[in-house]
Amino acid sequence: MCGETIRGAPKLIRVEGAELQVCARCGKFGTEVQQPRRTDVPRPAARPGQPGRPVNAPAPGLRKRDMFDYMEGEIVEDYADRIKNARTEKGLSQKDLALQMMVRELLIKKIEKGELIPEEEVRKKLEKVLGIKLVDVVAGDAESKAQAKITQTLGDLTIIRKAKK
Repeated sequence: MCGETIRGAPKLIRVEGAELQVCARCGKFGTEVQQPRRTDVPRPAARPGQPGRPVNAPAPGLRKRDMFDYMEGEIVEDYADRIKNARTEKGLSQKDLALQMMVRELLIKKIEKGELIPEEEVRKKLEKVLGIKLVDVVAGDAESKAQAKITQTLGDLTIIRKAKK
């Protein structure tokens, strides 16, 4: 918190819900959090000249995948209106739709209000039950998938120039 380099063992404190590792002097600004030490997790040995990385730290350059990485396209902006209109056209209440899809009624309410973007599984169920489409395939996605099937060679990537005599 103070910005100085932590000398010795850092203290783990909680300040307004956030857990921070701080020096001994800054430890008084929060409540100390005690964590049991896990001895059953083997630590990888650091190679000479390279700092060790904690076991559960993500590899550099990698991130966790989220639900948008698995989608085939982008969800339409007016998904809430489309769902509500299709449900009323079929004469279903929110409760009836939730029972048909085997999900909670609250989930349907939040999706129809636009407070929640449906996950892939729920989106597919909605499309099937209501007979609507909630995803628009972006032109760039379709082109990139088509190009991904064609393997590039070094010749495709390089420009060969003839030497002038």
